[in-house]
Amino acid sequence: MTELVFKHPTAIVESDEIGAGTKIWHFAHVREAAKIGKNCTIGKDAYIDTGVEIGANVKIENFASVYKGVTIADDVFIGPGVTFTNDLYPRAFIWSEDKLGYTKVKRGASIGAHATIVCGITIGEYAMVGAGSVVTKDVVPFGLVYGNPARLAGYVCSCGRKLSMIISEDDEKVIYECECGKELVVKRFKK
Repeated sequence: MTELVFKHPTAIVESDEIGAGTKIWHFAHVREAAKIGKNCTIGKDAYIDTGVEIGANVKIENFASVYKGVTIADDVFIGPGVTFTNDLYPRAFIWSEDKLGYTKVKRGASIGAHATIVCGITIGEYAMVGAGSVVTKDVVPFGLVYGNPARLAGYVCSCGRKLSMIISEDDEKVIYECECGKELVVKRFKK
């Protein structure tokens, strides 16, 4: 038996490219040419713009706005009220496709409630963005960022916990161990 897509009666879904098992809730709007993978949840009043690409097992919470130019990989969490921008120099009276800024959110990343993601950046695998942050630069894989502007404040495990126990370190890397038992190797940045 194939799982169906659930579309709440008040949702506006203009795209036919929605994966099996996906649920689209109250008053959400999914524009034409948006691609949404399997087993996703699109929350109440969320907006998914035309041409947005969303992987499988993604959870987009209530009131999030995902605009054209955004690509979201598998297993990503987008918190309530998160906003992605797509124009670095917005004017109501000037718009063309060449102004479009592209943003990538890599596998397993989490973005906290009411964060703003300025276009043209990449949020790395399993990175975590704190609630209310304004992200203006790339976020490294497993990086924990927060603030306005968001700054690197440490690293997180794929389980989501902040890493603090260092097993070993040298000039090239730091090896952390998480409470869950996993180890993570973080390369040092050269300045």
